[in-house]
Amino acid sequence: MPRTRQQKVKVTRTKWNLKPLFASDNDPRMEEKRKIVSEKSNAFINAWKDRIDYLEDPLILKQALDQYELWKRQWGTDGDEGYYFWLRTQQDQTDAKLKAKFNKIEEFSKKLENESQFFYLRIARIRPELQERFLKHSALGKYHHFLERIFAESRYHLSEPEEKIMNLKSATSYSNWTRMTSEFLSREERAVLTEKGVKKVMPFSEVTGLMNSKHKRVRDRAAEAFNDILKKNVDVAEAEINSVLANKKVDDELRSTLRPDTLRHVADDIESEVVDTLIASVAGRFDIPARYYALKAKLLKIKRLEYHERNVEYGVVAKRYPYPQSVDLVHTVMNKLDRKFGEIFAGFIENGQIDAFPRKGKDSGAFCMHHLITQPTYILLNHTNKLHDVLTIAHELGHGINNELIREKQHALDFGTPTSTAEVASTFMEDFVLEEIIRSADDELRLAIMMQKLNDDVSSIFRQAACYRFEQELHAVFRTKGYLSKEEIGTLFRKHMAAYMGKAVEQSEGSENWWVYWSHIRYFFYVYSYAGGLLISKALQNSVKRDPAFIEKVKEFLSAGLSDSPKNIFRRLGIDVADKQFWGKGLDEVEKLLNETEALARKLGKIGARLSR
Repeated sequence: MPRTRQQKVKVTRTKWNLKPLFASDNDPRMEEKRKIVSEKSNAFINAWKDRIDYLEDPLILKQALDQYELWKRQWGTDGDEGYYFWLRTQQDQTDAKLKAKFNKIEEFSKKLENESQFFYLRIARIRPELQERFLKHSALGKYHHFLERIFAESRYHLSEPEEKIMNLKSATSYSNWTRMTSEFLSREERAVLTEKGVKKVMPFSEVTGLMNSKHKRVRDRAAEAFNDILKKNVDVAEAEINSVLANKKVDDELRSTLRPDTLRHVADDIESEVVDTLIASVAGRFDIPARYYALKAKLLKIKRLEYHERNVEYGVVAKRYPYPQSVDLVHTVMNKLDRKFGEIFAGFIENGQIDAFPRKGKDSGAFCMHHLITQPTYILLNHTNKLHDVLTIAHELGHGINNELIREKQHALDFGTPTSTAEVASTFMEDFVLEEIIRSADDELRLAIMMQKLNDDVSSIFRQAACYRFEQELHAVFRTKGYLSKEEIGTLFRKHMAAYMGKAVEQSEGSENWWVYWSHIRYFFYVYSYAGGLLISKALQNSVKRDPAFIEKVKEFLSAGLSDSPKNIFRRLGIDVADKQFWGKGLDEVEKLLNETEALARKLGKIGARLSR
């Protein structure tokens, strides 16, 4: 019987039930199922490796793609075993036996991946005149955008021997360099003050966390240590970043890309014009984060925030949120949005698809994981009864709902989400849960929560857009000059950070080196996706608030997966993501929250006259 809106979810399982995959780590079916994966994989490989007729005839290509989709649906290159042991290593990262078993199935999988990659690469090299014919052929309609994605990437492919060389050089020219900087930083330790006022030697990662302490002396000492670590490693980082920038320039020249961020956009299935409009729209509203930091400085009763104080929380969110009550809260909000959302969440809880509590050896973060379209979705949490933990449930559930809706409507080759929109579902659900919490809070708690939410929005939207612009100028200047000193990089970095922070944040001594540890700039132009995903989410939220029936359009988007480009999917919803006005709607939502927060702060007597705009 379908669950009614009034029924609560009974929390009976708080650990993953992995039996849909295997009964245990030593399930005797593993060896048998691995043989089946090998047989099915080799059957596909052997059927097509010596054929080229599917590259000329759309009907034969349809036959090949049907077999490819079935293989990717049921078996892939690692079947249930790879998924099972990856999940188990997240439950216990200290178990060497689990790691060994995962490594063995991964080695097995990579061999099959290498043997089967010819299929994808050969389709990518279909002659341009045939590509258009194939895309228009009715028999291939099911795979239309799958082929579009391959053909879009093919414009930048090199020959097979050249691609092999590119892969072989990537470690020495890129990943070894970036890993070196990361590892050097991770080895650093410094003596800092703890929250209890005791001096203690801590690793770099813990020093970073202390910079958000509510005790000024603690966060200032942590910032001194943090800046000292960066200063010590900035010469190495200078050599590293120049090397990876040079490698990127060479790669782009070999692939004949017009701009440094082209390959990122192609990989993310998004047009450069859309990203350009997004970044310009956010940069045009940098007055919002400037106002937010001015408000925070007034609430903290200081003239200006030092650079490292941007993320210091205002107020205290002391209320506890035990897991069963948190589940009930999230479930209630999901049901209000759409009954289907509530049913999916209830299924996750009742079927043991959520691992809820921290344990020794367990991954300390949170994620939602899917693999083959025929396998269950699993969510990992580390619930400690804090407000953040409730929002994490909603966030990861958003990914899970996204997975399940795609699973119902798409085939295996369109199962997934592009990076450009991957965070839409998660932040959409999270924000509605936060609104429910704020609605029932008293004014003091509401102010603290609203400030916390604004801080997250500023970091995810405006800071990331500023970082994207920093990356753009960094690559442009490097390609003009050939080499950038640490001082030149630091000057560029400060320029773009100051642009969104405004006058209420001091570009303190040492802040010029914070690019040293910002790993995202090594991924090249990845950060736009945070801003884009959150703003799309906010625009959709606003539409649902104005018209609850719009949730059907949201579900349409969440069901689309990889079946079309984000631009086309949104166009069918009556949304033009290349239009600046669309991004403005999401930014209006952030400004609306800021206005409400300022008004509440004035009502409580926390600030005086209206803040300048």
